[in-house]
Amino acid sequence: MQAAEPASVAVSGASRQMRHETIRADESHIALAQGERALDVVAVIDFETTGLSPAQGDRATEIAAVILENGKVVDRYQSLMNAGVRVPPFIEALTGISNDMIRSAPAAADVMREVSAFIGDYPLVAHNASFDCKFWDAELARIKQTRRQEFACSLLLSRRLLPQAPSHKLSALVAFAKLPVAGRAHRALADAEMAASLMVRLEEELRCRYKVGNVSHELLRKIQSAPKAKLEQCLERHQQARSL
Repeated sequence: MQAAEPASVAVSGASRQMRHETIRADESHIALAQGERALDVVAVIDFETTGLSPAQGDRATEIAAVILENGKVVDRYQSLMNAGVRVPPFIEALTGISNDMIRSAPAAADVMREVSAFIGDYPLVAHNASFDCKFWDAELARIKQTRRQEFACSLLLSRRLLPQAPSHKLSALVAFAKLPVAGRAHRALADAEMAASLMVRLEEELRCRYKVGNVSHELLRKIQSAPKAKLEQCLERHQQARSL
């Protein structure tokens, strides 16, 4: 997605490796028919980490969050974060995030306080949300905060709404749907941007293919929990409930 002209940009010193950008958007990317309502404003997040499980001592090395409103990214946050743990060589090769980069990054606790305030109460979205949810909850717990909202998962949603895709990895879905490549895969801001583009594509699929006029975060969570064979029944119940 192409952003409109930035309204304000605040970038901290290079040693903090942090960016918070607000963008003014004049028009939505999604054309809504009369009576239709755009998807709830959501925060799409992505973590890079030292491993797969905070329960096994793995920690976050980078986080990004983008605010998606009316089909456009209107705000961004990104930061490396120093949790005091080493980045394994295979993770450095995958992400490009080195131990030298982490040493000069802000403390993980400071980053989590900032990004939690940035997101506020917006509903959350992530690709493979079970992974990001674990790290979001674990890193919040370290600053004595708890998650206030639920996650929708673009991976689970794509399995139901784009079953014809050859793979449901984020990079494969971006290629399949001909979405913009925002940057290097396995960096938090690029992945969050591409997951946001995917969410817009999935919303369009619901409107155009399934004739769903009002796409809410609550509906997305129902869809991702529904068995694939019962997707149409799930959507029919949603439409019937709205007509009462």
